[in-house]
Amino acid sequence: MTAEHIEYLRIGVYFVVTLLLIVFLYSYAFSMWKKQRTGAKDYEKYGSLAVNDDLNDELVEPRNKQKE
Repeated sequence: MTAEHIEYLRIGVYFVVTLLLIVFLYSYAFSMWKKQRTGAKDYEKYGSLAVNDDLNDELVEPRNKQKE
């Protein structure tokens, strides 16, 4: 293989990996949006988690003490 072939291969791999990462990102964002819309998960309450992070603050979700 010449340096030119290796360069074309590197560019091709770069674009394929970039496209796969974009598809993964948008599918993850869509799944979060769908869960929020159907009410399966409420991501709005996690927005204040960085501000209310004291030990005495209210929990975001109830603690599940049962072992599965």
